[in-house]
Amino acid sequence: MKLPQINTPLPGPRAKKLIKKDNSFVSPSYTRVYPLVAEKAKGLWIHDVDGNLFLDFTAGIAVNATGHCHPHVVKAVADQAKRLLHMSGTDFYYTPQIMLAEKLAGLAPGRSAKKVYFGNSGAEAVEAAFKLARWHTKRELNIAFFGAFHGRTMGALSLTASKTIQKKHYNPLVPGITHIPYGYCYRCAYNLTYPQCGLHCVHWVEDTLFRTTMPAEEVAAIFVEPIQGEGGYIVPPPEFHRELYKIAQKYGILYVADEVQSGMGRTGKMFAMEHFGVVADIVALAKGIASGLPLGAMVASAKIMNWEAGSHASTFGGNPLSCQAAMATIELLEKSLMKNAVRQGERLLKGLGALQKNFECMGDVRGKGLMAAVELVKDRETKEPATEWRSQVIKKTFEKGLLLLGCGENSIRFCPSLTVTAKEIDVCLSIFEEAVKEVAG
Repeated sequence: MKLPQINTPLPGPRAKKLIKKDNSFVSPSYTRVYPLVAEKAKGLWIHDVDGNLFLDFTAGIAVNATGHCHPHVVKAVADQAKRLLHMSGTDFYYTPQIMLAEKLAGLAPGRSAKKVYFGNSGAEAVEAAFKLARWHTKRELNIAFFGAFHGRTMGALSLTASKTIQKKHYNPLVPGITHIPYGYCYRCAYNLTYPQCGLHCVHWVEDTLFRTTMPAEEVAAIFVEPIQGEGGYIVPPPEFHRELYKIAQKYGILYVADEVQSGMGRTGKMFAMEHFGVVADIVALAKGIASGLPLGAMVASAKIMNWEAGSHASTFGGNPLSCQAAMATIELLEKSLMKNAVRQGERLLKGLGALQKNFECMGDVRGKGLMAAVELVKDRETKEPATEWRSQVIKKTFEKGLLLLGCGENSIRFCPSLTVTAKEIDVCLSIFEEAVKEVAG
């Protein structure tokens, strides 16, 4: 069985030199969790610049859906690089962009004809959805959720409500956005344990918000993650999206699904919203769509995407290399990787559930497919967050050769590539167990 190999103190000597240079020249706004300086990678395994070997359960923040440097994706990119690197789809036409648009339009749920806008990132996909919703509805107000992360550009940031540091010194932001609770009861603050509570905040929108402060006929869209990502990998109650979607339809409000982290097979379905039986009016995609190359896409009903030429564009969006990487990625997802996400996701959640029985500090274990998380708590009954323990556990796993990331206030996310094997799941669980034991006893 392949195992992590840590041969130097972390960071190693070469890593230290590069981190020092990084501190001199790279923006300090980046949030580096631990001192990993990656050199090369294959599948789920990363070599740092000092020759240490790590098991990657971050997938580059849920990006490398097909694993690092999958040969099928690499070949698609290399072949395209020999033909055409760039031509700008905003002013010209080229085959990869057209073919990918056709593919995504066909994959998107719902019977209506779809059209696709291409950008370079999740934030750009959300920005495009934000603008399209205004253009189509001619309305100015929007609804988003506490805990949501939609990006860091000004429009997407205005929809985001994850951490105050992300908005500090950037006000005023785009006006007209109201944030509401996501999938939990505003009365009792419970989430997940009591599914019926998750519907209180849904009905509160119509019963209170629309009646008192926010005219429903002036709301353009509801921006929502099918499963909250940075907010804590929170899976809402089964009826949450269905009931909220009914309200949106009743008042002519667009339902915008931010599938940037949850989409492209990560939950075992191409789009996470499929788990809830809702067909969103607009879908924002990025991260796993192109296995590491920069690409964002906004997919919408052709009736909704009725804006005029020049109303929105992107010079690099839908670059030929990224489009070919996306086509290769989708081929692998459809062939086997979504099925593997279901199978290995069940193994991962079952393993975390077994560990939960042995550690009082492990609170809620949740997720779908390979989008899983566990909360660390000081007390299971009060659910008091153990944020410091969370940080210490992530640091410990790094020192043992396992890469993990946090999400929410006190959760640890597990989002490996969809190529992950049962043995790699078991190695992850073993190292995670050691780290939790050392930190919390």
